[in-house]
Amino acid sequence: MTKIQTEALAGLTLGQSTAYIDQYHPELLQGVPRSLGRQAIGLTAELPFVGQDIWHGYELSWLNPKGKPMVALATFVVPFDTPNLIESKSFKLYLNSLNQSKFADISQLYRTLRDDLSRCAGGLVQVTLHNVNELSAFQPTWLPGRCIDELDIEVDQYGYNPDLLQLKAQAEPVEEKLHSHLLKSNCLITNQPDWASLYIHYKGPALDHASLLKYLISFRSHNEFHEQCVERIFLDIWQLAAPEQLTVYARYTRRGGLDINPFRSSSACDVPQFRLTRQ
Repeated sequence: MTKIQTEALAGLTLGQSTAYIDQYHPELLQGVPRSLGRQAIGLTAELPFVGQDIWHGYELSWLNPKGKPMVALATFVVPFDTPNLIESKSFKLYLNSLNQSKFADISQLYRTLRDDLSRCAGGLVQVTLHNVNELSAFQPTWLPGRCIDELDIEVDQYGYNPDLLQLKAQAEPVEEKLHSHLLKSNCLITNQPDWASLYIHYKGPALDHASLLKYLISFRSHNEFHEQCVERIFLDIWQLAAPEQLTVYARYTRRGGLDINPFRSSSACDVPQFRLTRQ
């Protein structure tokens, strides 16, 4: 990390021993300026993408007015252009602080979550609460397109290397949907592994699939937040291929009852509804 990044992240609870508070405590939430990661990859002017960070919460619980525990699942959608991303450990600690807190009804819980998360991110965060018996939003599905993991390649680079990414020789314009389950990066602060499946949909000069897989594997020892990794991958493909259209969507496995799924696209579009067995 740069000195500026180190100083900006010094106050985070991430990587520190923390007590688990089970009474409502919105001050636990911590935001990280998106500008830190974007400046590191040269995104200082107009962004070449739109998108959102889609979180799913699987361990949401609170008390009703009579003290009876309640449970639900939740979806949180943070727009790409909020000043801050929401730091994941602080998010988990915040949700845990609801465990022994009473709410008049689920509407009050909804408003509390929306207002606290929006305040942390610096923009409106969409919140959807789901009954634990709901299947439609949490049904595992296949990723569309070709899985490039079956390519028989030799790998010797596990540190981020954008030079590995190449176009096909005499690349013709194509429209392709590709995916890989081999994306792994590490937490920027704790160095703990983050596992993901990556979906890429583009229209433009054809990417060399073997080089793309080697490139994605090169994140294996790379330290960066989930959102920043996805924006880095988007920008590397964007700069190499100058595609007419590009979407990059990562589905990270859950940790501490939360998964995060950053979605970035060169133009506004509906976010595909995927959920993987590893999530």
